[in-house]
Amino acid sequence: MTAVLDTAGPAAPPRANGELVFAEPWESRAFGMAVSLADAGAFTWDAFRDRLVARIAAWEAEHGAGGPGAPEFRYYACWLDALEDVLVDGGALGGDDVAARSTELAARPAGHDHRDDEHGHGHGH
Repeated sequence: MTAVLDTAGPAAPPRANGELVFAEPWESRAFGMAVSLADAGAFTWDAFRDRLVARIAAWEAEHGAGGPGAPEFRYYACWLDALEDVLVDGGALGGDDVAARSTELAARPAGHDHRDDEHGHGHGH
């Protein structure tokens, strides 16, 4: 892996006992996509890290230190936004493409994150 993860500072991913922590499956997928795309040369890791730091700073500026009524900070939401930013900035993805695909995926039933119709369970598709 050519991507060098920060271990401290604003871009450092959440860890427990030195291991990366993902609260939801999509977080590990977003992590893997960013690392793979950087390794493939779709963007530089420095460009991604800069966008991630900017997204985190924007969240902090909008929500402050948290407190009563403030939303919980979601590191990988900022990570995914930063990934979209570098892909759009680099021309690999159009901003409208991101919105359209997000809407399409959000409309899919939970647990059907695949395209295989012949996968051994009967739920009508």
